[in-house]
Amino acid sequence: MEPEPLYNLLQLPGKVDPPAVEELSQGEKKKFLPPTSRRDAKFEELQRVLMEWINAELLPEHIVVRSLEEDMFDGLILHHLFQKLAGLKLDVEEIALTAANQRRKLTVVLEAANQSLQVEEQQAQWSVETIFNKDLLATLHLLVALAEHFQPDLPLPANVQVEVITMESTKSGLKSEKLVERLTGCGTDKDQPSKDVFDELFKLAPEKVNAVKEAIVNFVNQKLDRLGLSVQNLDTQFADGVILLLLIGQLRGFFLHLKEFYLTPSSPAEMGGLNASFWVVTFPRLRGT
Repeated sequence: MEPEPLYNLLQLPGKVDPPAVEELSQGEKKKFLPPTSRRDAKFEELQRVLMEWINAELLPEHIVVRSLEEDMFDGLILHHLFQKLAGLKLDVEEIALTAANQRRKLTVVLEAANQSLQVEEQQAQWSVETIFNKDLLATLHLLVALAEHFQPDLPLPANVQVEVITMESTKSGLKSEKLVERLTGCGTDKDQPSKDVFDELFKLAPEKVNAVKEAIVNFVNQKLDRLGLSVQNLDTQFADGVILLLLIGQLRGFFLHLKEFYLTPSSPAEMGGLNASFWVVTFPRLRGT
């Protein structure tokens, strides 16, 4: 991508001063979030979900996070959060007051977190330096990794990605470029509709279908035995709805009045009419019991 002029790209919020050339050493790169990325709805939602998760985890310790950007840098909250999630006790001071002690505490916490996450320091999208310097992107990468590892059912918004500005110090000055950074994946299996087990059975193991049918027949006959009924063929004997209705009555422990449906339907209209209607009305009630 052709680098664009710095001031065409960088629109930092008022509280952040644009970096001067001397702040970056030769060849050093830094990333910044423009205001449009900060206001992205999914980006804000991700922060909200993570913040509510952390506060819920640390509620017994009366710790409250109000800003992921401002509250995580010194290692205190990360220390308590990781110990709670991992069930470990870290050998580090509880309260670190000086910057040197805070950085040392953060180092211990991140080393333990990386070990639990099985992430090499060089591969991690966070570091002591970025977290300590309140890099929101690095902090979010770390928290997402912790959430996905320790609480994979946490409903993180999927496919969160934001535009970032990268700046590099060169001999000719600052060069800047727009990039897109992904914070969460495109979704997991739990986001997809569940597959029908019988469809999967027919597709993956058709040779087992007869065995499953036989097991179902045995189950049905056990339940209908007290009524003096039996089933030999699933494909035909369930077609009129009678066996199904009687089976439900046995399973849920109630009596179906014979006036409510046709016990011996003699026409397709009776099979697909009153019996089907009775089933449609009854089934939702059963689900609520």
